[in-house]
Amino acid sequence: MRKKNLLGVIPIGMLMFVLMAPMAQAKEPKAQALKLSALEILKKADSVANAPQDQEITLEMILIDKNGKEKKREAKMWQKGSDKRMIKFISPADVKGLAFLDLPDDVMYLYLPAFRKIRRIASHVKNTSFAGTDFTYDDMAAINFADEYDPEFVASEPEEERASFEYYKLELRPKKGINKDYSKLVMRIRKDNFYPIEIRYYSKQGKLWKAMERRKLEKKGKYWEAKEAEMCDLKKEHRTKMIVLHSKFDQDLKDELFTRRYLKRK
Repeated sequence: MRKKNLLGVIPIGMLMFVLMAPMAQAKEPKAQALKLSALEILKKADSVANAPQDQEITLEMILIDKNGKEKKREAKMWQKGSDKRMIKFISPADVKGLAFLDLPDDVMYLYLPAFRKIRRIASHVKNTSFAGTDFTYDDMAAINFADEYDPEFVASEPEEERASFEYYKLELRPKKGINKDYSKLVMRIRKDNFYPIEIRYYSKQGKLWKAMERRKLEKKGKYWEAKEAEMCDLKKEHRTKMIVLHSKFDQDLKDELFTRRYLKRK
């Protein structure tokens, strides 16, 4: 069973850990930080990504093909804790009303306004593209990485070299029984605040498949958020950029918002 974190403040995660991963400010003495295990570091990254009690974010999504042609979309994302997330498209007309609901225990639903139907997303579909973006449904779900991956320090970097870096670099492999399309992830996490700034996704064959970067970190109240994130699919030569237009935290969002009934609401 998964226990999950879109995207963090994405991500619109993977948002997105999908983009939207606001974080509580965290600082550790350097000597203490060096003693942290890979699992402790990953758990800290999860905790700062899911620090707000709840989140409401308005996003601009820009889909960019290999020729530089762009398609723009706007969506809203709501998240409560680390295991409930809803994303609903506002524009343009061809995707308006399309909505995605992510719940505990790996339960996901998709609302298709053209058919006025709610469909549960099957396991084999979760690793496919979310609404034509470079994120999968699984990427867009709220996630605690430490629940789904076993972390270790990147073997090519000796401990004495890691101590001089401004970030931690972890290699994450799916836990036994967790079904992922990725053989591993490589994550960079800032040492000063445990914010994950980059994730690289590797195929089952061990080749680099996708890369996500979080940029333009800003502090809002007691949380930090990345105002921009970009996922690049190296196979398709396609990119999806997510830009935070507005965000609100700790509004006491009700549980009833994260239900199938609310998926249909305009």
